[in-house]
Amino acid sequence: MRNTNTLLMPISISHCVRRYFSRAPLAVLFLLAVSPARSQTTNYEFNDSHFHLTNNIQEGPSIQDFLKMMDGKAGRVALFGMPLQQQWSYRIDGDRAPGYYLHSDAPLYYYSFTDAWIAMAYKSLSRDQQARFDPMITGFSPSDMYAADHIRRVLQTFPGVFNGIGELIIHKEFVSGKIPGQVASLTDPALDRIFDFCAETGLIVLLHNDIDIPFAAAVAKDLSEPAYLSQLKALFKRHPNTTIIWAHTGLGRVVAPRKDHLAMVDAILRDPDFRHVSVDISWDETAKYIVATPETTKQWADLIQRYPDRFLYGSDSAAPADQSKYLNTFNMYAPLWKSLDVETSRKVRLANYERLFDQARQKVRAWESTHVPKS
Repeated sequence: MRNTNTLLMPISISHCVRRYFSRAPLAVLFLLAVSPARSQTTNYEFNDSHFHLTNNIQEGPSIQDFLKMMDGKAGRVALFGMPLQQQWSYRIDGDRAPGYYLHSDAPLYYYSFTDAWIAMAYKSLSRDQQARFDPMITGFSPSDMYAADHIRRVLQTFPGVFNGIGELIIHKEFVSGKIPGQVASLTDPALDRIFDFCAETGLIVLLHNDIDIPFAAAVAKDLSEPAYLSQLKALFKRHPNTTIIWAHTGLGRVVAPRKDHLAMVDAILRDPDFRHVSVDISWDETAKYIVATPETTKQWADLIQRYPDRFLYGSDSAAPADQSKYLNTFNMYAPLWKSLDVETSRKVRLANYERLFDQARQKVRAWESTHVPKS
């Protein structure tokens, strides 16, 4: 815990501290200049590992308004925009401007300006306010071999800001097919280049990859392996030094859990080759499966309590209009919070986030100290 009596230290100690920092290496001074104070979140109900400040047309609340929504509830938030912009095609939609990717047949495209938008929103905050956010880089195509270079440029342009990448979307129901050009793939060397760079820098990867194709649970009758499971595990195995958060445990709006879904997640978390992989339970579309019945809630609670250090809560809220909308997913999980023991609940809601993102802050700032050109 942060020492609140710093200003009361004896003059002799304070003098020694000033003398040390006056002679400190440039790297140490760099870290002090760009690193926000660590935010203590013990008085909040949760930290949020998955939050979009903007929506698919790059609109959303100001970061100051969002801070008000966090008030008394969210301690720290992984902050990012929306990587994909919904095109407004007059030929397709006329005057009916789409506001969501399901509102139009027009394509989506990668919107790189989102990273600068998030960085400037973050930089508009006070130092104490900044300490409550962990911005993420997301405005790039994962099928582009230059994507890692985009990430590098963002770090060098906005040092002291970003601590991860994502939400990085590979296979996502209804979304992947709306993006023109080369389809993103778990086997693409461009994705490996991204993951390698994240291992080098310490950036966390928040990965969205459905475990299966849409509606598969209704037609496969649990007889075949999910479409993307083997490729996903192979990606995890190729990048043991990259900190990965797998979003939604691979579930989605119409990617429902099969009877063996929990067993498959259990196998990943149990495998020592995947110790660098955590999962989040973000999104109300995920929550609807977990709290569907008292039985499903208990099954998920049992799984989470077997691996209490590997689960994180996230809202996956996108541009919420008010606090009630922002808290929707958290409130949906009320039966789950009641089913977990006190310590496991604390880890999922608070501690696991702090551990992973504190490590990322330290590693990324250290990388920046030696890779950001001095002005």
